[in-house]
Amino acid sequence: MRNGVQLALLSSLVFSVMNALVKEVSDTIPAAEIAFFRGIIGTLLIVVLMRQSKLTFSRNGIPMLVLRGVLGGLYMLAYFYTIAKMPLTDASILAHLSPFFVIILSALFLKEKISRATWSLLPVVFIGALLLIKPYQYSSYSIYAIAGLLSAFFAAAAGIAIRYLSKSHHAYEIVFYFVATSALVAIPFMWGEFVIPDVREGLYLLLIGLISLFGQLLLTKAFTYSNAVVVQVVSYFGIVMSTIFGYLFWSEVPDLLTIIGGVFIIVGCIALSNRKQIEEE
Repeated sequence: MRNGVQLALLSSLVFSVMNALVKEVSDTIPAAEIAFFRGIIGTLLIVVLMRQSKLTFSRNGIPMLVLRGVLGGLYMLAYFYTIAKMPLTDASILAHLSPFFVIILSALFLKEKISRATWSLLPVVFIGALLLIKPYQYSSYSIYAIAGLLSAFFAAAAGIAIRYLSKSHHAYEIVFYFVATSALVAIPFMWGEFVIPDVREGLYLLLIGLISLFGQLLLTKAFTYSNAVVVQVVSYFGIVMSTIFGYLFWSEVPDLLTIIGGVFIIVGCIALSNRKQIEEE
């Protein structure tokens, strides 16, 4: 358990650093291009890991693997776009809405029953999301927040696909389809907007690719040492780190509604994850 918590904390820190790098380079490199290079670099790295582990590609389940990759690619596009356009804290909170969508999608596609206790928690998360989106004042901020919601939705959908695939495919193969397909998904969105990176920007893109894969491997390892609820709770440490980075490097200070909405979302999603774990046991 202790190792799982440490790994989850480290993965949260690593992903927070990645978010900060994405935020910094997004001033000159479009979000879709960042997602593209992240996918390409991740693909090369995972191929090396697969060769070292002497793993071969499966011939079955390819359509589901590709679907997982597409969903993951859309998640990265929406998330990087949100980071580029919103304060880091807001983008991070919205991305952590994925447990809310996992509950809904599990009921729709996996036919898992939702208890009354779970239903009672969903409005708490929904209210928190509304406070962040601020729909009562139509603005570009609201549009960016909706992109953040979409990133959480696609992350949840990809998570459902992973649960299905993990029964018959190695984690490295699942990650390969994610990073390779996400690079392909990004191409249409950066068409006509491609910016040739300079040395500094190229270094940022390389670090994003390396760090994101490292964080993914740490998170995967954390799940092997600890249960999903503990890892989920610890992962919210990333929001704190994003808030600190946002303040230190971009002088971003969350407003009162963001703080209240964030508390609603964090408490609600932790309770949902805990409730789901109890029901599965």
